[in-house]
Amino acid sequence: MAMMLASLRFIWNATRGHRLRPWRSEYLKWRIETYSGKKAESLRPRDVMGFLWTEKRNLLRFLRWTDEMNDVRKFSSRKHEQ
Repeated sequence: MAMMLASLRFIWNATRGHRLRPWRSEYLKWRIETYSGKKAESLRPRDVMGFLWTEKRNLLRFLRWTDEMNDVRKFSSRKHEQ
């Protein structure tokens, strides 16, 4: 459940301003360019959707990792409060 919420939170934040058309998100295009080397300005909707489909396992692993890091951060901040 927490993984799903983390995934949804990431997608919600990453597509700000372009939630119904995520392929227009400059942030997502920049992340795809950084990861794949494809130029962000040349990415078309099918390129973005194709990337998400082919890299879905790596993307899910990344989201799991960010969720784990979030848990570590929360645990660490609680420990310092005591």
